[in-house]
Amino acid sequence: MQLLYTIWCAIYFVLLYLILFPVQYVFLQRDEWKPWAHKVNYIWGRLFFFGIGMPIRVDYRYKPDPEQVYVFCANHFSYLDIAAMGVIVKNYYAFVGKSEVKHIPLLGYMFAKLHVQVDRDQPNSRAYSLAKSIRTLAAGRSIMIFPEGGIRAKHPPKMHHPFKDGAFIMAIQQQVPVVPITLLNNYKILPDTKKVRFHWYPLRAVIHPPIATAGLTQENVEWLKEETYRIIDAELTSKQTVIA
Repeated sequence: MQLLYTIWCAIYFVLLYLILFPVQYVFLQRDEWKPWAHKVNYIWGRLFFFGIGMPIRVDYRYKPDPEQVYVFCANHFSYLDIAAMGVIVKNYYAFVGKSEVKHIPLLGYMFAKLHVQVDRDQPNSRAYSLAKSIRTLAAGRSIMIFPEGGIRAKHPPKMHHPFKDGAFIMAIQQQVPVVPITLLNNYKILPDTKKVRFHWYPLRAVIHPPIATAGLTQENVEWLKEETYRIIDAELTSKQTVIA
């Protein structure tokens, strides 16, 4: 049954995007239409989780203002995290993610048009992506990033430590709040293993209150990085957290 469920999730994921892509393609052709392309991703995510029978349970300890600019930072244990972030955060944002995604048919086209790419094999790529992210924030659009720098944790739910600096450099440079997000059980739903299998659990997440950066300088990057890590890690390791 688990194999059949995995096959259904994969087929439904692809078919749903094939149906929605023509609409998204139109919205990707002009910058002023791109927020609507982002909304297509939200609709895609909602329909996907509904179609696979997976409830989404988010503890909104803070509801992000759709008019405010943020740097959203979440733990990253599973490839499901990207789809999850697309439905639990409704703000208009750009992902910062690895450039390999651009090679995926259709999905890669959308990612290249809508988000910020990092090519880990190119020495100047991180500096370029940081500069582009800062310009994105300055233009009034939020950034979504996994500050672990990829799926690097060896023993989830323990995160990789330390976080990368980029998210916190850009937040301080633009004086925008950092919003920590804890993805509680995606690593149980879709583990990062060679044998790809979907497991059924309600998807659970926590959106924490923002950490203000007003008045901070680049000398405070280390503090901001560790504070964000502490907040997410405390939720992951709390004995009061029920994952079921």
